[in-house]
Amino acid sequence: MTYAQNYDNLCNETHKFSIIELENFVDLAPWHRLGFTSANATIIEAVEGYSLVHIIDLSTTHRMQIPTLIDAIANRLEGPPLVKLTVAGAVEDGPPMLDLSYEELGSKLMNFARSRNIRMEFQAISLSYADGFSSLIEQLRMQKLMYSGGIANPSHPFESSSVYSPRSTLLKALRCLDPNVVILVDEDADFTSNNVASRLRSAFNYLWIPHDTVDTFLPRGSKQRQWYESYIYRKIQNVIAQEGLQRIERLEPKSRWVQRMRNADFRAIPLKEDTVSEVKAMLNEHAAGWGLKKEEDDLALTWKGHNGAFATAWLPA
Repeated sequence: MTYAQNYDNLCNETHKFSIIELENFVDLAPWHRLGFTSANATIIEAVEGYSLVHIIDLSTTHRMQIPTLIDAIANRLEGPPLVKLTVAGAVEDGPPMLDLSYEELGSKLMNFARSRNIRMEFQAISLSYADGFSSLIEQLRMQKLMYSGGIANPSHPFESSSVYSPRSTLLKALRCLDPNVVILVDEDADFTSNNVASRLRSAFNYLWIPHDTVDTFLPRGSKQRQWYESYIYRKIQNVIAQEGLQRIERLEPKSRWVQRMRNADFRAIPLKEDTVSEVKAMLNEHAAGWGLKKEEDDLALTWKGHNGAFATAWLPA
């Protein structure tokens, strides 16, 4: 099989992960666990003393961090609260994909919470690039009427690079909820240019990092390596070959996210030392090559000294 044929096969392969497979996929590199660890530690501190905790989770890894968060909430001295979990439903063509419906996933999470003596309500809201997230934003506005207090935990990709975009509109809608804390985690790259050559350059300068980690840790020919390479190749193909609503890979650099958050009337807060210590402990479970930098109020995950992802915490200004 030629390299080109192998590339086409990987790009066309859409594997649906079981829960165990997805856990192994996520655990290969600490990209996602940076967000899980920093978000959960910050959330636990923010909800201290609350009898009702409302989490709005807009991440793209199918709530993999929630069981750990439930365990931490269950161990609070003041007793477990009622937890309301509002999540963004799965986006079509947005790997990694799960072989489970969100109704089934919600049922599993609620059963797990019940086993930890926590009452939990689960709601999935459809997420659509086509409508500019208007359905999601409308649901979030309704949440303000239904619940007081709680936290919002958004991360990951939305469809526009301009200052006035669905991303900014969504952040302003989140601000209207007056959340206790917002955790923003994303990859630190810029795939928003209208110029293909510029996007190609950005993809080359960034996507070598996940490709290098795969080459370092996974044996050639293994199924897990094929899944991970497929994930990377689909990103490359989408960044370079697609336009309009089909181009969903629109990563923005940290600097632009910071500006969007400030424009939405949020202010950055430093992550606590306990949170930083937890992230460092998590990184110690991974092989050499990974590092952590504290930059102003945020944490930056590095691979061989190069920034790969960031985690920040925000409060209403």
